[in-house]
Amino acid sequence: MEELKPSPPNSSPLTPLGFLDRAATVYGDCASIIYNTTSYTWAQTHRRCLQLASSLASLGIRPGHVVSVLSPNIPPMYELHFAVPMSGAVLNTINTRLDAHTVSVILRHSGSKLVFVDSLSYPVLRDAIQLNSSKSSPPIVVLITDTHADAASDSSPAVDHTYESLIEMGDPEFKHDLGSKGVVHCHRGLFIVTVDSLIDWAVPKQPVYLWTLPMFHANGWSFPWGMAAVGGTNVCLRKVDVATIYDEINKHHVTHMCGAPVVLNMLANAPNREPLARPVHILTAGSPPPAAVLSRTESVGFKVGHGYGLTETAGLVVSCAWKREWNKFSLNERARLKARQGVRTIGMTEIDVVDPGSGASVARDGSSLGEIVLRGGCIMLGYLNDPVGTAKCMDSKRGWFYTGDVGVMHPDGYLEIKDRSKDVIISGGENLSSVEVESVLYSHPLVNEAAVVARPDEFWGETPCAFVSLKAESGRVTEKEIIEYCKEKLPRYMVPKSVVFKDELPKTSTGKVQKFMLREIAKSMGSQKVSRL
Repeated sequence: MEELKPSPPNSSPLTPLGFLDRAATVYGDCASIIYNTTSYTWAQTHRRCLQLASSLASLGIRPGHVVSVLSPNIPPMYELHFAVPMSGAVLNTINTRLDAHTVSVILRHSGSKLVFVDSLSYPVLRDAIQLNSSKSSPPIVVLITDTHADAASDSSPAVDHTYESLIEMGDPEFKHDLGSKGVVHCHRGLFIVTVDSLIDWAVPKQPVYLWTLPMFHANGWSFPWGMAAVGGTNVCLRKVDVATIYDEINKHHVTHMCGAPVVLNMLANAPNREPLARPVHILTAGSPPPAAVLSRTESVGFKVGHGYGLTETAGLVVSCAWKREWNKFSLNERARLKARQGVRTIGMTEIDVVDPGSGASVARDGSSLGEIVLRGGCIMLGYLNDPVGTAKCMDSKRGWFYTGDVGVMHPDGYLEIKDRSKDVIISGGENLSSVEVESVLYSHPLVNEAAVVARPDEFWGETPCAFVSLKAESGRVTEKEIIEYCKEKLPRYMVPKSVVFKDELPKTSTGKVQKFMLREIAKSMGSQKVSRL
């Protein structure tokens, strides 16, 4: 029998799970989670996660199995970001706004062995499992009850276990494996992007972090693990509500939070709000933020950071690194500079904007469009059970990940997104950035939200169609007035040829405008008959 040799000391795997072990030692008696009247310390959170991981193992969950979660930002959702990978399983967080059919597809595709479900989402899960009943074995169902939520619509759900019962039956001395891999992201990649994000955002020790960003969205941009690394306090919210956000900021002296630009817009436009008593750092990403929104948000006391990332990068890997000399500029000019996505973070190897056909870098002139490509240690391993989809976006020769986002590179090396490739409007042969038009619309004093999509045009092929909502306290404005406003600030070919007013634009749970819905509306409006400006 061959003698077993100990592993060298430099071969230990990198994993964000070690952040929780350390937090229990360093910050054991400090607050880890606050949710209404519920609170835990880091020692308690560490113990609860170990017990939960132990129970998962006792239920037959093995390394490589998929465990799904359907829950808002409440304490169990945070704990599961540690407990599930501690058991060796793959954590699959599901958007709580999806319907039963979509959830059934996700469960079937992932092969989920167990599902944690919040009581208010149980009816959706129940229907999803019924849709799959003839195609696969049902997963184990664990119910998350919440005394702070409204009563569940199903008074007697058919579940196998409750969340707290699993914690009670688990072993607090459970020994977890630090090296198991997830299918899409490995522990090493998550470790890299977590540490990278903390450094880039300059997060201090023991911040107070408010969870406005859904944890199911790209695992909360890595900050569930990041808050453990720095011993932060996680203030949980079941729903994103402007009044509640301001109340929680003041009550718990919140220092940091994340959110899509739509959240910034909500905060900046909240009626009858006094400026913040103390600055709050807010990191935004998800879609290009209009400079006008950044300016208004900072004017009420938020310190805005801006970055770029995707689910495939597990967090933000490009950030608008701020230069001291920019502080001398006007608020509007600072906001314009901050609206750019920026440069690679230190954890990324390389970023570029390339011609999709040749693969050559585009000119660094701030106007030449190309596809954004990335290389680095936190890029996904691949799409789950989808080798074809993985091969389409991965360049095996150079190691590039093709994002599908269209951008430009400025002379100073800063990247700026211009659009998703599917959102670029081609009018009369000209590539037109919907983001650029939206930025102008957001600068209008009466506009609350704006989105621009293509509308068929008999002469130009397609032209910009603007969808806008107005501020609640604003006066009225006409389609003609909006178009004339844009004519003053944009080249003629970029000016919207039609404007549709709506009370609110359709958005995803993470705050992104659902442009596919707007494209369908614009398409149903028919072709523009006369639009030669």
